[in-house]
Amino acid sequence: MKIISLVPSITKTLFDLGLDNHELVGRTKFCIHPENLVKNIPIIGGTKNLNIEKIKALKPDLILANKEENVKEQVEELQKYFRVWVSDIKNLKDNENFLWELGMVLKNRNEAEKFNQKITAIFDNFKENKPKKVAYLIWQNPLMTIGGDTFINEILEKIGFENIFKNQKRYPEINLEDLEKADYLFLSTEPFPFNEKHVLELQIRFPKIKILLVDGEAFSWFGSHIAEFGTYFENLAGVRN
Repeated sequence: MKIISLVPSITKTLFDLGLDNHELVGRTKFCIHPENLVKNIPIIGGTKNLNIEKIKALKPDLILANKEENVKEQVEELQKYFRVWVSDIKNLKDNENFLWELGMVLKNRNEAEKFNQKITAIFDNFKENKPKKVAYLIWQNPLMTIGGDTFINEILEKIGFENIFKNQKRYPEINLEDLEKADYLFLSTEPFPFNEKHVLELQIRFPKIKILLVDGEAFSWFGSHIAEFGTYFENLAGVRN
């Protein structure tokens, strides 16, 4: 089967479930894991700007896309010519079902089940204490956060944090003043590349808030990749120094 992945976390999951690198015939420029396997796979553009003609030339049997990551019009164009599976992962149950179904497609249900069990075990380890109020930033200009209907919000809740913007939808724009209600402020390394410089700048503005740079992959890469972050989540929920 010739497969094209339009999403970085799906590409990683395909390999985790045993896909042969000769079967993955196309991937986006953001599909960076596992590096040794993706480096020789043709790039078919970015998640938001696919090269439709290049994809057509590769003649895939299946294209794996995501409602959140890819542009609707581009996906609909591909659906005219190819079988396209559009996932929509909003919570861990969706993620569990996605892994199970992908395991069926790849004829590797056992490996998919192992990942599901590992992910379940990670979040079963967290005790139900009073949640810590947090704001999670994904973009700087304009300042953007995450609402309660996102996969990121689900992960935050599972590890003991309460998103102060949980009553909003998707990825709302906010003002700096809106962050004052938070006890913690997480700056994600993606999609905007927040770094320690941004932490220091915001710490001056909000001296009473604990501000941390967090790994965006841990919170937004659905599929199998999340299984690698058990210790990371435990340290974060600590909360790490």
